[in-house]
Parts: sequence; C-alpha cells; structure tokens
Amino acid sequence: MTTITTTKAPFRADHVGSLLRPESIHQARKDFHEGAITAEQLHEIETKEIKRIIDKQIEAGLELVTDGEFRRRFWHTDFLEHLTGIEGYVPEVGYIFNGEEETERYNVRNTGKISFNPDHPHVKDFIEFNEIVGGRAVAKQTIPSPNQLFNEGIRDVDIYPDIEEYANDVIQAYRDAIKAFYDAGCRYLQLDDVYIAGLSSPDIPFNEGEFSREYLIDLALRVANGVLEGKPEDLVVTTHLCRGNYRSNWAFEGSYTLIAPTLFAKEKVNGFFLEYDDDRSGDFKPLEHIPNRGARVVLGLVTSKKGELEDRETIIARIREASQYVPLEQLCLSPQCGFASTHHGNNLTEEQQWEKLKFIVDIAKEVWG
Repeated sequence: MTTITTTKAPFRADHVGSLLRPESIHQARKDFHEGAITAEQLHEIETKEIKRIIDKQIEAGLELVTDGEFRRRFWHTDFLEHLTGIEGYVPEVGYIFNGEEETERYNVRNTGKISFNPDHPHVKDFIEFNEIVGGRAVAKQTIPSPNQLFNEGIRDVDIYPDIEEYANDVIQAYRDAIKAFYDAGCRYLQLDDVYIAGLSSPDIPFNEGEFSREYLIDLALRVANGVLEGKPEDLVVTTHLCRGNYRSNWAFEGSYTLIAPTLFAKEKVNGFFLEYDDDRSGDFKPLEHIPNRGARVVLGLVTSKKGELEDRETIIARIREASQYVPLEQLCLSPQCGFASTHHGNNLTEEQQWEKLKFIVDIAKEVWG
C-alpha cells in the first residue's frame, strides 16, 4: 500500500473540506433528536458514510481526503462550543446573508476564561477518521480559525474587558488544539476564516465600532501567527478565507485588497485557500503581496455554489492570469468553498459535487503535470 506524505500539501488539486450530507445522515440526525436512535447508532451511520466518501475522494484522484465534516452541523460552532469558556446557544436572529436571507439560528458566546478542552470530541473524531484513511491519502482536518472568536458579540467584556488578554487566551487555546491534533497524527490542518475576509469587505463598516479596521487587521495577524509559534515543521497549516457559504448564498463581497499587504505578506501559514469564483472576489492583483517561494495559493476558481461545470479553458486561462502575480509553481486549484458549510448543503447534487472534484483533478494534471 502506498502511503502519501504531506510534503506537497496544499495539493495542486485540493478541496476546502465539507461535502454534501447524504439523506441517511439527515434522517439519522432527525431520528436521534426525536429519540428514535441512540448517539452510538448515529455515530455508526456517520462512520459508514465517511468511509464511503473517503473512497469517493480517492477515486476522484485527490491526494487528500476529509471526513466531509459529516459529524458537524455547522463548520465552526461545533468546534468552538467545545472549547472551555465558550458555549453554543440560539440567538434571536441568525446571520443575514445576501438578499436578507437569515441562516438557521445558532451561534457561540464567551462564558468564562478560554482554554482548550483536552477531551475535545473533534480530536477523537480525527483519530478514528485517520485510521479509516489508513495512509491511502492525506487525512486533512478542518477547524475554524481562532479569529472567528473575534466576531461581534462573542467576547464577554465583563470576563475580558481587555481584548488583548482575550487574544492571548485564544492564542494559547489554539496552540494547545494544534498540538492535540498533531499528537493525534494530523499533518494537514486547515483554519477556516470568514472573519478575516470580512475585514477586507467595504460593505462591513468598522468606523463606528470600538476598534478601527486597521487595528483589527493587525490583531488578526498577531492571533493567526501567534497560534503557529512552535508549530512542528512537518505539520502543514493552511487557511481558507471565505465570504460566507450557506445554501449556495453568500454574506458579503469585496476583494482581498485591504488585507493583502498585512495578511498575505506576513501570515505564517503554508497556504491560502482564496475564493475567486465570481466578480465578488475582485482581481488577482492582491496576490502580488504573497512572498515569492512563500505560501502556496489555492485558487478557488470552481464554484461549489452551483452544479454546472465551468469552462475548462476559462479556468486554465485564469490560472495563467494569476501566475502573473504568483509563480505557477506556487499555485493550486480547488472549489471556492466547501459544498456544505452547514448541514443544509449547497444547491447541487452529489453527482455534480464529484464531477467538480474530478474536473479540478483533471485540470491540475494538465496544468502542472
């Protein structure tokens, strides 16, 4: 059996992480909440489907696989609510997306001093997932970025009147999380980040809040780099900058121009997954801030929000266009986001999802060999 190493991660053909939940998982979740099946039975059904999608990813030609985030309801809250000092709750309103679409109401809030929970269930889930993969591909783990905890309304100012103290505890919690995943065998970890992408959106005002946009960009960089201090050399860490992904809808728009000089130039990750599937993303010029021979840039040129395949030659031409700012050998290709950042999933079929991933693999082979 061939065991794939992470020396090439992020890979020429990669993907963000989440996959469409099959009906069996939707039904099992419903049955569990109604008391018709046990937690163990739900876990067994999820495991069966995770085994299936691991095989499907390998069949598509991918060198990395994820568990599709099949044990989660939301891409971020499921992880964050299991940190010490954070709890999940149902707010009065959900997130508001394009067209005033309100998401399902669920969020997290700060209830005490923040630290990593050594019994965090996602670490246990990764161990089981990695055992199923069995070295046939790289087992990629996705978790929300520590900067997601800086969204408005999460920090309790009575517990943390000083945001810098809050940041220090978040950094330490994530350092401990990264070590826990590494000790569990993880060698490819992705930090998903809507917050940082929001700092570059002109639609989101910062001039009326407690802190300026410039301060928050600087703080986001310090948090992102702080959690990576002492990172093992053989652990690949990437970040995905997302503008919202809920039932094929998006939350905001804007290029990466405002954050590029700081975050692209100085964030110490091994790769950036960047959304470039439509005009909301702006052009490739901000990529000029990526250091030569620095982080890989994974171009999210193939949309996960709809099922129709893009034109092959157009995608290849856009990769060539991006190479005017970042050397071709530093570029990779992926969908712009996951296919199901929440349990609802995007508006495409599972067959279309697999076609998209195979499409990316085929183009990557043509471009990079």
